[in-house]
Amino acid sequence: MEAPLDKADAIVVLGGSGTYKERAHEAARLLHEGRSQRILVTNDNTQGPWSSADQRNLFFYERSLQELRSADVVPQSVEVLPQPVTSTYDEAQEIKAFALQHGLRSILIVTSAYHSRRALWVFTRVFRDTGIQVGLVIARREESPSPVKWWLTLRGWQFVPTEYVKMVYYLINY
Repeated sequence: MEAPLDKADAIVVLGGSGTYKERAHEAARLLHEGRSQRILVTNDNTQGPWSSADQRNLFFYERSLQELRSADVVPQSVEVLPQPVTSTYDEAQEIKAFALQHGLRSILIVTSAYHSRRALWVFTRVFRDTGIQVGLVIARREESPSPVKWWLTLRGWQFVPTEYVKMVYYLINY
């Protein structure tokens, strides 16, 4: 579920350890298209596998930064929101605070297809009375399951059913 927005004050790469590459690549593509001049990356405070080059377990936001750099995004265009977040709702709250503090009028969220419905629902609710326009772009599928055949893959079973459970939880609690 996308929400079109031609230009934005910032592109927001949502956390998602399993799909950080596709989200970072999509954000880089949007930046290179001129849809924004700034990318914000949230910190889901989750470490990934060992990095031989860095000799430690990198956080997934650090891996997102690496993907952005490899896609020729200059470091001056990227900002990490340092406050660790544990949910999409936390991300929306953190981004809202940043947007209000920096006078942003629009944001363009980048997430994966399986996460898009809940992400848009959450951000629309959190930003409801701010006057800040929220758009959403679905990252081109590199790591996430196919929307049509998700049940045929292990990865699909890891992502999609839990997303339905989370959506019900969010509808009840937010």
